[in-house]
Amino acid sequence: MAGSNLSYQNQEAWKKIQKFLPQRLHFTPEHSPEEDIWEHRGHKLHLDRWRNPSAKLRVILHHGVGTNGRQMSMLLGVPLHKAGYELVAIDMPGYGCTQRANNTVVSYDEWVQIGCDFVDHELDKDPRPVVLYGLSAGGMLTYHVAARNRKVKGIIGMTFLDQRIQQVADETARNMFMSRVGVPAAKLSNNPLTASMALPMSVASKMSTLVNNPEALKIFLADKTSAGSWATMRFLSTYASYTPVLEPADFDVCPILLTQPKEDNWTPLHLSQLVLSKVKKVPVKIVQLENAGHYPLEDPGLQQLVDAILAFLDDILSPHKL
Repeated sequence: MAGSNLSYQNQEAWKKIQKFLPQRLHFTPEHSPEEDIWEHRGHKLHLDRWRNPSAKLRVILHHGVGTNGRQMSMLLGVPLHKAGYELVAIDMPGYGCTQRANNTVVSYDEWVQIGCDFVDHELDKDPRPVVLYGLSAGGMLTYHVAARNRKVKGIIGMTFLDQRIQQVADETARNMFMSRVGVPAAKLSNNPLTASMALPMSVASKMSTLVNNPEALKIFLADKTSAGSWATMRFLSTYASYTPVLEPADFDVCPILLTQPKEDNWTPLHLSQLVLSKVKKVPVKIVQLENAGHYPLEDPGLQQLVDAILAFLDDILSPHKL
């Protein structure tokens, strides 16, 4: 795929961001992703595959509304691959190197459907168990996919945000005007005439708090495949109002791990607790990452993230521990 817009090979943004991460997380010849394309529902969905045929468990990595799959690979690919796991990071339509289907206006509901279908796709050809990881909005996406698909063995989120809760909408939108006026306006605009109208996610949300390093933030915001992306009225409307198949009090699919950055200036712990405090039917664990921002570039949080995930995956492979 050299030279293709379906490849990260010639994209500079992720390479620049990687320089802000510790050297131990940088790709090596032995530990780096293979690019792949999954054609589904008219989309050409980009995948970063970290293959390991001997792995007993696989992790599917989901980005949020200000990141992409390659940026998930940069956080977790090398350490989890070294630890013996297989991973795949997927770019949802509108992000990364995925090519959206022609003449479509994608909704958040379609993201959930794609997530479910991808779990089925992976399990159909390979029975090894699957765990989902999601950063930012990707955390709640893992919950929505697990609730609907019911085939995953665990979910790990860097925040679990229910945008139907007014407090969550207020605190994660760029300002009160966007949450109290902008979101209802997006819902009104989700009609055949104006659903495709779009605005930058940085206008709708607190994208300025994505990372705590000002130089890194400039690179993220200039990247049209991640924090510099635009969202349609349809996507914003359906993201703000999505109703899961299982509400938190009824969620009984699999254990949950929240890895919460302590210096997260966008989605602090109390917002995820609005969801997780209602989950009673499965184990829920919360690990706080010291010195880490929303998209963490900092130690010791980055190492604590890996340690917490490895312990969680080990528990899933040894069910008596849960």
